[in-house]
Amino acid sequence: MNSDQVIASLKELMAAGDAPGKVLTDPADLENYGKDWTKIYPPKPLAIVLPKTTEQVQALVKFANENQVALVPSGGRTGLSAGAVAANGEVVVAFDNMNQILDFNASDRVVRCQAGVVTEQLQNFAEENDLYYPVDFASAGSSQLGGNLSTNAGGIKVIRYGMSRDWVAGLKVVTGKGDILDLNKDLEKNNTGYDLRHLFIGAEGTLGFITEATMKLSRKPDNLTVLVLGLNDLTNTMDVLQTFQKKIDLTAYEFFSHQAMGHVLAHGQVQAPFETEAPYYALLEFEAVSDQVMDDAMELFEQCMENGWVLDGVISQSETQAQNLWQLREGISESIAPRTPYKNDISVMVSKVPGFLQEIEDVVTTHYPDFEIIWFGHIGDGNLHLNILKPEDMANEDFFEKCQQVNKWVFEIVELYQGSVSAEHGVGMTKKPYLQYTRSETEIAYLRSIKQVFDPNGIMNPGKIFD
Repeated sequence: MNSDQVIASLKELMAAGDAPGKVLTDPADLENYGKDWTKIYPPKPLAIVLPKTTEQVQALVKFANENQVALVPSGGRTGLSAGAVAANGEVVVAFDNMNQILDFNASDRVVRCQAGVVTEQLQNFAEENDLYYPVDFASAGSSQLGGNLSTNAGGIKVIRYGMSRDWVAGLKVVTGKGDILDLNKDLEKNNTGYDLRHLFIGAEGTLGFITEATMKLSRKPDNLTVLVLGLNDLTNTMDVLQTFQKKIDLTAYEFFSHQAMGHVLAHGQVQAPFETEAPYYALLEFEAVSDQVMDDAMELFEQCMENGWVLDGVISQSETQAQNLWQLREGISESIAPRTPYKNDISVMVSKVPGFLQEIEDVVTTHYPDFEIIWFGHIGDGNLHLNILKPEDMANEDFFEKCQQVNKWVFEIVELYQGSVSAEHGVGMTKKPYLQYTRSETEIAYLRSIKQVFDPNGIMNPGKIFD
């Protein structure tokens, strides 16, 4: 089939049934749907398909197998590893129109959603039903559930609530062969062999497409309170964490550098939390369910001050103040976006974070002293976000080339610390050359074998994770 014949066949497929889908070929649509937040690979999709039903997705996958057409999934397009980039004439399968909440069971506290449901949409639905969906991140207003699950997204609440996979009761998927699988049937207990849910979670659409997910909900947290602390030294992040965790169950523990906060303050939306400047800051969130919890928090704060770990601090007195303090952390990505940041999403065991971070910073600053390094991340679960800002007088091409050398240095340190080259953003194309720093050759061979079982013709998001 030539390109025109493929597009004509796609339109015919999407026109079938009571809920017709769409096929887009306008250059603006190809540009919009063919990329994610990465800027390295220019999008070059053949067409964009927006199905409405699982059956349409199945028909599309079967057609792709018969005609050797490559398919790339597209959710909210907020990914940072080029996992949803169609750079080689693929057909993009976008789930924007599969965005319905299909069913809700208050007794089981589960909600069945189509893959295109936006994270914030699910969060709001839970709140309307006096419940809580805890997976949260800065892109909650645009990221989609299918994409979150395909990258096993984490976010800011992992220390208390875990990753996306921890909230999945069941999945409906279309495999690379075109089979529809209803995985786990939303059961809490189901010990009947391999749990295939967890193969599709984090697989970046390389085994098949998630079309529906049944998600667990939790009780709403009570009186979330935020404490921002100025730290004397990077190692004090661990001292503070260990001290507070002895008495208080934290719902979040984030950190950011003074340079990171400087960009947020320059953005003009929030003010500095206190007058004292510190090289690093920690943001702690917890449920202040009683006066005793607040008393404990203040006692622990004073203990950290007496030990010289903390230079200053502030605690929220209202929901509005808590939101403003969160903006110091959540506003970082937006504030540095104009500087074309090179982003790396890496992780190690929590106890190894200070030494790990210091080694990376020393290597980058030694070789590229003109690069500004911005650190922030979910330090309570060992996940760091390394951001290197492009010098204003450096061309994008030169900057990206230098960052490829940075990658090698960074991932050699990751390997030394037995960490991960991708904590929560997936592998996609940007991390693909470095997979061996986290996975052994034997593991990668098993991954390839699993891919072959579910996608024998290699049509599902080819070129992602591995070739």
